[in-house]
Amino acid sequence: MEYFGLTDKGRVRPTNQDIYQIEAREDNQTVLLVVCDGMGGANAGNVASRFAAQTFIEVIRDALGGPLDARARQELLTRALDEANQTVFSLAGRQPEFRGMGTTLVAALVQGSEATVINVGDSRAYLFDGARLHQLTEDHSYVEEMRRQGRITAEVARTHPQKNLITRAVGVEPSVEGDLFEARLGGHEVLLLCSDGLTGMAEDEQIAQTLKTAKTLALAGDALLTLALEGGGRDNITVALFTRGAEEEA
Repeated sequence: MEYFGLTDKGRVRPTNQDIYQIEAREDNQTVLLVVCDGMGGANAGNVASRFAAQTFIEVIRDALGGPLDARARQELLTRALDEANQTVFSLAGRQPEFRGMGTTLVAALVQGSEATVINVGDSRAYLFDGARLHQLTEDHSYVEEMRRQGRITAEVARTHPQKNLITRAVGVEPSVEGDLFEARLGGHEVLLLCSDGLTGMAEDEQIAQTLKTAKTLALAGDALLTLALEGGGRDNITVALFTRGAEEEA
């Protein structure tokens, strides 16, 4: 089992409102990965992403016992998201300087070869199979909705001036609904969670090639950061990576 994460403020933004956390259980079979991208001004964005990630992980940590089936994992992730949303929304309501703040959230709970993913906003989860990159999540954004409706093409969506306008975020409303996805991880496959600071600066094919050539997840993470910076680095950049490793493949 191998995992790695990093975050960087990029070349343009004065502060980093992204955050990631990775927690592995001692049984070497369970890992939780979370990436959040805050919004609402420098201080507010930092607060939203930090408290959302912290609350989300604490709920999972306190409730997680042994192995769960897919339905139980989904219920646990949904409850953790609900409590993270309540925490951020409550903070925003109590302090004027935090009013309107929110954050994206993408998280994966991996147990053995099974992964359950939840997302809100436009931070993404991908599965890399050794050759191709498969996007697991769907962005909650204005531009992505237009693309799904066939009003614009994927090529137009990538450079659309409103592509950063998200339609769903943690902490903005009293409640929020996350989308859930299931994935099965072979020993050679890599799970990637990232903020749009990576996907906005690099094509999926470039990300796939970077993962294909890197010998370790740490080298992959560093290379993905370099890729995003060379693409312009116009946003905060965060990646969290996980693989079971070939020796653990059933």
